Amino acid sequence: MMRLLIVDDDPGLRKSLALLLSAEGYDVAGEGDAARALERLQAESFDLVLCDVRMPGIDGIEFLRRYRADGGSALIIVMSAYGGDDQALAAMKEGAYDYISKPFRAEEVLLTLRKAEERERLRGRVAALEAEVARWRDRDVVAESPAMRRMLDLAARVAAHSTTVLITGESGTGKEVLARAIHRMSARREGPFVAVNCGAIPENLLESELFGYVRGAFTGATADHAGLFEEADGGTILLDEIGDLPAALQVKLLRVLQEGEIRRVGDRATRQVDARVLAATARDLEADLETGRFREDLYYRLNVVRLHIPPLRDRPEDIAPLAAVLLARAGQRAGRPLSLTPGALAALKRRTWAGNVRELENAIERAAVLSPDGVIAAENVAPNGANPERAPAAAPDHNGSAPVALKDAVRAAERAAVQRALGAAGGNRGEAAQLLGVSLRTLYYKLRDLAE
Repeated sequence: MMRLLIVDDDPGLRKSLALLLSAEGYDVAGEGDAARALERLQAESFDLVLCDVRMPGIDGIEFLRRYRADGGSALIIVMSAYGGDDQALAAMKEGAYDYISKPFRAEEVLLTLRKAEERERLRGRVAALEAEVARWRDRDVVAESPAMRRMLDLAARVAAHSTTVLITGESGTGKEVLARAIHRMSARREGPFVAVNCGAIPENLLESELFGYVRGAFTGATADHAGLFEEADGGTILLDEIGDLPAALQVKLLRVLQEGEIRRVGDRATRQVDARVLAATARDLEADLETGRFREDLYYRLNVVRLHIPPLRDRPEDIAPLAAVLLARAGQRAGRPLSLTPGALAALKRRTWAGNVRELENAIERAAVLSPDGVIAAENVAPNGANPERAPAAAPDHNGSAPVALKDAVRAAERAAVQRALGAAGGNRGEAAQLLGVSLRTLYYKLRDLAE
């Protein structure tokens, strides 16, 4: 049922309109004074407003101007027995949806209201479709499992607001990916997205990184420097690993959330910032509350809406579509098409993925390096350390040793795998070792052995 407020200084008109519109299914209220109507619109929610143009005190045009300035979003239809096109134009300029001349017929009022209702329904549908398109346009966020679909539905709804969100989940589940998706779905999408890992920056540097500093604040501060909160002004800041935030900075972050202002290190003045805060953690913050490691007041400020990403082992339906997305991305980097055999996909589904999506991504990247023809088989997606590139040991010959030809084939396969890994890593041996699933020392030994 749509709520409608009639604002007119004629009590007889208010009563007759209320009887008419109540019979048509509207929830109707009335006010004879525009100032009281503005106060009521701030305290209560209405979908439509019927407002007279000429009223004592605040007239209809000024009423419209003040209501829009206060952020009012209800559709307003103005009424007048005196005006003409000039008043209609003035009302439209101030945000009125439509204009009705008095005296009017009941059918005219009802038709205008029905048109307004239809516009509101269409606007709601467009907003919902835009959010849906934005959500599914983000191919990094895959949601085939019911748990992920429910979580993403909530994320899409909360994205439209500026409320603080706490994202929880095990390491590697994609908390930053979800935070970026929320930012892209929000009205702040054109603003900056700034991500900071609170556990990766030394404690003595974290405050100046977050809030900035002024010249002379400490040795080496030769000029004023804006912090990450100022960089995120008008956009979103992600405080990743929020559970690692030192106690002293927890107090200062609480002030930012409460007052919307920061103080640079060494400065006496505060600065206003408008940055939406998203926080993420793999820690059990409730346990940290019990031990006093994390402030309770900050926890409740951050935990306005909580989005929990389930571990990959609890949503096996997402493994195949995630693998497809990651495979396409790996193929773009490699400059060639990649595909998974049914056996490889079955092998991926059998694994428990302790490292979640990050481990799956590494497995796909490694398999792409180990597959010479771009067709990834089950042995290519074996867990790291399983040496999938090593051929099975051959049966010994009469002298008790493997055939020389087979040894040469194994060495050739190892050499090719190492060369592909080094090529994919751009010659970086540390990255190549990770792709091969071996230690850097083992890779050095292998390079020396293959060179002999």
